[in-house]
Amino acid sequence: RLLSKSYASERAREIDPRRAGNHRPGLGPIAGDTQYFCAVDSDGNAVSFINSLFENFGCGLVGGDTGVMLQNRGKLFSLDPAHPNCVAPRKRSFHTIMPAMVFKDGRPFMVFGVTGAHMQPQGQVQVLANIIDFGMTIQEAMEAPRVNHLEGLDAALEEGIGAGARRALKQMGHAVLREANFGGAQGILIHPEYGTLMGGSDPRKDGCALGY
Repeated sequence: RLLSKSYASERAREIDPRRAGNHRPGLGPIAGDTQYFCAVDSDGNAVSFINSLFENFGCGLVGGDTGVMLQNRGKLFSLDPAHPNCVAPRKRSFHTIMPAMVFKDGRPFMVFGVTGAHMQPQGQVQVLANIIDFGMTIQEAMEAPRVNHLEGLDAALEEGIGAGARRALKQMGHAVLREANFGGAQGILIHPEYGTLMGGSDPRKDGCALGY
């Protein structure tokens, strides 16, 4: 249902491009403590990997003798049968962990991810738009200033977003806030014609792009 066109149309009807919408999420603000990496080899095999324990020490269990802590994302399940996130067999709870892989003409075009809790889907859209719509390189797309929609009508803007955009958001009804940098992206873009790999690393966090 989440991927159906009918549901997308249903949700789209709730969006007014001229006015801020006060659609509150089911969860409050969450801090981001997530790790992400991606890799592409000479044969074109690509991996997009993201990991987060959710809470301190996750569920408190370690996977065998690996030393790897197991996460406790299942805490986000609801026991309300009418809730879309109700616990059920073979079901994953709602969460923000979402590694991304973009395809063009059936072939991998880019592997990337954005950390930062609820900034992940927003950051992915902004990075993609910078590349596809505005023609930026992958590094430029990750360095560009971002908008972070918080709860309700609150929108946090990074330095570098023009005063005109701030005024427009206020006129739409948003409460425009100034915050420190948010979200951290890593990615590799694969040139569709030559197969050249171009890596990008977000300066907002620790990380780097490496080739060999």
